Amino acid sequence: MQPRLIVLSALVLGAASQPLPRDEGYGGIWYYNEPSKDQYKYKYSGGFATYPQQQGPIAHYSRQANKTFFVYGGTVKGKQELLHMVSYYDHATGKVPRPVILLNKKTEDAHDNPVMTMDAEGHLWIFSNAHGAARPSFIHRSKKPYSIDEFELVLTTNFSYGHAWFLPGAGFFFPHTRYTDKGRSLFWMASRDGREWSEPQLLARMAQGHYQITCQEGPRVATSFNHHPLGKGVNWRTNLYYLETTDLGKTWKTVDGRAVQPPLTSTRTPALVHDYESEKLLVYLKTVQFDAQDRPVIMYLTSKGYASGPANDPRQWRTARWTGKEWEIRDFTRSDHNYDFGSLYIEPDGTWRVIAPTAPGPQAYCTGGEMVLWTSRDQGKTWRLVKQLTRNSPRNHTYARKPVNAHPDFYALWADGDAKQPSESHLYFTDKAGAHVWRLPPVMTEDFARPEITQ
Repeated sequence: MQPRLIVLSALVLGAASQPLPRDEGYGGIWYYNEPSKDQYKYKYSGGFATYPQQQGPIAHYSRQANKTFFVYGGTVKGKQELLHMVSYYDHATGKVPRPVILLNKKTEDAHDNPVMTMDAEGHLWIFSNAHGAARPSFIHRSKKPYSIDEFELVLTTNFSYGHAWFLPGAGFFFPHTRYTDKGRSLFWMASRDGREWSEPQLLARMAQGHYQITCQEGPRVATSFNHHPLGKGVNWRTNLYYLETTDLGKTWKTVDGRAVQPPLTSTRTPALVHDYESEKLLVYLKTVQFDAQDRPVIMYLTSKGYASGPANDPRQWRTARWTGKEWEIRDFTRSDHNYDFGSLYIEPDGTWRVIAPTAPGPQAYCTGGEMVLWTSRDQGKTWRLVKQLTRNSPRNHTYARKPVNAHPDFYALWADGDAKQPSESHLYFTDKAGAHVWRLPPVMTEDFARPEITQ
């Protein structure tokens, strides 16, 4: 049965638009979650402009424009109030413009951060998330291709943890989460043109719900997810699952091609990659990618508990690679916090590259740390620490995010922030080789400025 289309007849498309305001520079939102009443202060916290990992992407490189467009969570000057920011890095000039303020989300919650995709004509589509059902979510489209100057509102609705993908020749595919009385449930919507969307379709609702990460290549969209066990609350997440679709969700299958019929409601499913619940380990998802043989690789972290501090060590980073016959699970490295997040890159020559805050930062055993560049040339069997990208930082670095079609000169985007108290937050990027780290200008006196080399 085909999902019924939602016809968006009440949109404000074509309405007269006002020029969007520009910020004076680049600064990120500071955010915390769940005070811990100990020396580590919070379950997680810090500079969260590029948070969280269970939604994306937040940046796209366009060859036609020779720009990397990106979105992030900014803040109202002098307080923590989330602004959805849009900007770009111009590879021809090496400069960035004053960032555009798309909207004020009227919350301090960085879960509401935006994600983006780009259609075949170069229009930017910004999906503004909401953390739960209490606040609205939005979809905006740039009025001109490759431009951040003006946007039109396409849809006001509600979704959380969105994953925005445009599939050339097919349309938009939007995996996301909806909060229900049964917990965080995984859904998807699809659209040919971004204006008429299918009704949300339920993909999975196991136990008390899920987090997911996704990736896209051609017509193929993959999702990897965990689940919250019954009776333990959302701080507990375990097991590792994988599914994919090649037809905008009309059919779903496991990694070995077995068809599954959504919604998945049992934790014992052919989609299961590994049973970590029986090992009493929590699973924190990081990145899923396809390798040079078009086989999925999942990067994630396991630990013994959700709270900050050494009691829940070891926090083990791992990769699960589909060999064509089985999931090959290998250890990668260790770090000191469950919410340390980095991106996995699998390059055409077979190199695996990771940019992540795996070195201890100034706020030890708190979210983030010092950024490190790793590579593997044997599919994750062994790893080489190529370079520690940041050193002697005053604040922890967090959430290194990979642009779609990443250009070698703008390979990862992240923010920093003091993990133990509210602080300023700057934004950074690095290149593929890790030759330098650049800071986006916190204050701009002209319309365009060159990022500063800091490392």
